[in-house]
Amino acid sequence: MKNYVDYAVEQIIKLCNIPSPSGFTRKAEQYLLDELTRLGYRPQLTRKRAVLVDLGGEGNGLLLAAHIDTLGAMVRGIKPNGRLRLSPIGSYPENYIETENCTVHTRGGKKYSGTIQIEKSSVHVNSVKTIAELKRDDTNVELVIDEKVQSKEDVKGLEINAGDFVSFDSRTVYTKSGFIKSRHLDDKASSGILIALAKYIKEQNIPLNRKTYLMFTTYEEVGHGAAAGIPDDVTEMISVDMGAVGDDLETDEYKVSICAKDSRGPYDYDVTNKLIDLARRQKLNYAVDVYPYYGSDADAALFAGHDLKHGLIGPGIASSHGYERAHYEGIQNTFILLTEYLKSF
Repeated sequence: MKNYVDYAVEQIIKLCNIPSPSGFTRKAEQYLLDELTRLGYRPQLTRKRAVLVDLGGEGNGLLLAAHIDTLGAMVRGIKPNGRLRLSPIGSYPENYIETENCTVHTRGGKKYSGTIQIEKSSVHVNSVKTIAELKRDDTNVELVIDEKVQSKEDVKGLEINAGDFVSFDSRTVYTKSGFIKSRHLDDKASSGILIALAKYIKEQNIPLNRKTYLMFTTYEEVGHGAAAGIPDDVTEMISVDMGAVGDDLETDEYKVSICAKDSRGPYDYDVTNKLIDLARRQKLNYAVDVYPYYGSDADAALFAGHDLKHGLIGPGIASSHGYERAHYEGIQNTFILLTEYLKSF
């Protein structure tokens, strides 16, 4: 089992280093298509460009879904001084991206590095109090391009325009103590786990007693990832996303988190109970939690009208939507729970 968890970590690191803000996921899609094909599967793209793969089995379809799209931004406008005003993709406070290195991806295929700063970013020009009290929003948080530009015309000469995507550097680090620190562990951590699950099923010839699919969606961070593209025979869906860490929640980076309720309501009673029972019987390090500010692909599917049982699990991830942190043990516990769930039918 350790080999597959190690492989999951390897896939997580590779995915984190592929820029993929919602709507700009082509390279991550292709990576998944190539890797799943290499493992012996026949993945395909839905019309919305989710990556869908049939793992085998017959009848009463089960869908396991993770998402490869991440937070990011889009160029909203070019300022007269050559700096860029941004429009967020996904939900995060602007102070989470302040001083972050980033890349502008033009529609014509060019890439330019830059840094996100506030307008009054120098302590030697502005008082510490002025900088500390400055509200961080799209009016004063700007992207400084690493090019000699001093005007809007200079920037347009680089073929940068409104509507271009901006990705944030992931800064992925894997420590000797087993921590993975990176942007975009939501949800590239669970995407890596699902790739490892596919490898495990294929190589170990695991029998599947129901039709089983993996889906990697591309619009989860903007709310409609799994609203379409679900195969007609699917009757149950489990979102494999992130476990939220903080406040009064029981989850931490070492656990698999089982969500009983998020901001859109409770998860299926029977599915949730079964996940809890399996985690208990396997003596996994797990927690059951309620996430007050959370929505998942399973929620999107139900709100789109799909008639499904639904559940949500994931490895505990700290500092969600910022510079996040997970741990090998949380990845391992999530992987084992998924394998036991598939064997339980």
